[in-house]
Amino acid sequence: MQKTSLLQNIFRILLAVSMIFAGFSHLTFNRIEFQAQVPDWLPMSKDLVVILSGIVEMILGLGLAFWKQKRTQFGWALAIFFILIFPGNIAQYINGKDAFGALDSDKARLIRLFFQPVLILWALWSSGAWSERKIKKINQ
Repeated sequence: MQKTSLLQNIFRILLAVSMIFAGFSHLTFNRIEFQAQVPDWLPMSKDLVVILSGIVEMILGLGLAFWKQKRTQFGWALAIFFILIFPGNIAQYINGKDAFGALDSDKARLIRLFFQPVLILWALWSSGAWSERKIKKINQ
């Protein structure tokens, strides 16, 4: 298990709480809004994708917050999740679909795309996953 600093732990908990909240909002008050991010080419019900991704977000958030022995694995899983949902963000930009009140212009949707790498790095750094990877590589 990779040791993390107080600052990493604070940011990990902030990310975990954000994921739990986002997941809950997928299932309740933002369910329709999140459907704007599901690409039209995906061969599934948009509502089902929103529900399933909300459940995954809550599981990842809870695991990141509470499962200390698997923290780095949850960090990697969350980073992969952020990569997997990125095509939806791109589709939302390309198709000009408004959502959440704030994503109501091409500029806002484009700026949002640049935050996805930040979320990926946040998940890896705050969980200690990136440091653990480097340590394992050195020890091989």
